[in-house]
Amino acid sequence: MICAGAVSDLPDGESVRIEAEVPIAVFNVEGEFYAIDDTCTHQDASLSDGWVEGCAVECPLHAACFDLRTGVPSGPPARRPVRTHEVIVSDGLLYVNVPAAAPAAGTLVAEAV
Repeated sequence: MICAGAVSDLPDGESVRIEAEVPIAVFNVEGEFYAIDDTCTHQDASLSDGWVEGCAVECPLHAACFDLRTGVPSGPPARRPVRTHEVIVSDGLLYVNVPAAAPAAGTLVAEAV
C-alpha cells in the first residue's frame, strides 16, 4: 500500500498525484475517496490536473471523461478505461492499495483456467 497523505490535506473536489510504478491520482468527492491511474488512456495527460464533476474526471488535454468508480471513459476520444484502486482510510491517512505488478491501463489480463 502507498500512503497518499492525510485526509485533511485533500479537500472536497480536489485530487493529488502520487508517484508509483504507474502514477496514481486520488480524488475526494464529497468525502468519498477514489484512486485511478493518473495517465489518460487517450494521450499522456495527468488526470489529477483534470476537472472533477460528480464521480467523473475530465482530462485537461482533450476532455475525455472517466468514471472515478469504474475507470470507464464516457466516450471518445478515450476508448480504454484506466485502472481503479482501492482507497483505505486509517487513522486520518489515505492509503492506496496498488498491486505489485499491475498491468498497463487498458491491458486485458487472461484468467487462469
